[in-house]
Amino acid sequence: MSPLAGFLIFIVSITALVIAYLTKQFQEENIIYSNNNKMKNKNLNIKTVEKEKVVAETLNGRFAMIGLIAAVGAYLTTGQIIPGFV
Repeated sequence: MSPLAGFLIFIVSITALVIAYLTKQFQEENIIYSNNNKMKNKNLNIKTVEKEKVVAETLNGRFAMIGLIAAVGAYLTTGQIIPGFV
């Protein structure tokens, strides 16, 4: 196995671990939030942003940053945005 293949496998595994950790963390936050706020804002006409949407956007932004870092790393190591793609 070449050093580049080992490096790419390492990066992919670290990315998978980070994604699993962040997903679990946001699910726990969402459960805690939904349990605490079941009866709030039922009779008010105030529009509020749902916690699920905030969590989804935050998670989406973090995954986009991981993708950007992966693209920069691929470009720095191979000179191509998608290594092996002509």
